[in-house]
Amino acid sequence: MAYHTVADDKLQLYLAHRPALVDYAAPIVGCRARAEDVVQEAWLRFSGQALEADIRHPASYLYRIVRNLALDHTRRTATEKTQPGSEEILAELPASTASPEHTVSQQNELSAISRALEELPLRTRTAFEMHRLGGYTLQHVATHLDISVSLVHQLVRDALRHCMERLEDDL
Repeated sequence: MAYHTVADDKLQLYLAHRPALVDYAAPIVGCRARAEDVVQEAWLRFSGQALEADIRHPASYLYRIVRNLALDHTRRTATEKTQPGSEEILAELPASTASPEHTVSQQNELSAISRALEELPLRTRTAFEMHRLGGYTLQHVATHLDISVSLVHQLVRDALRHCMERLEDDL
């Protein structure tokens, strides 16, 4: 005596509708071979459903899986076509991390700027740090230091010039 299971019902349903499912997916994905792949993936998803899952219309459910997978495939293909050769482009992009040489160079520049800032008078250094590093407006710095905006501008310019000279000397 052979036992009849829900899994057998699913398989029979799939086999009965398979050609129609391929015909249904082919116009969406644009190729019968890709449609075959979509239908195969749909079967894997459909057969993987829990046996106790209450699917009232299994054939409709299977068609819905095929449709969704076909549309996903079409979207994925369209995205790949918008960037032809994207694999090659990505391979040619520079690394997002700096090379060891570049890192050392940047550290040397920062050290030179730090030493140059230490050589400045306190008011000049404060004006420069507030404006260029702190993002404060010239007006805000002038108010904080109780000096004119034009003097703040001159102090910042002097500090910047001093730092540039030190960078050129050190490098």
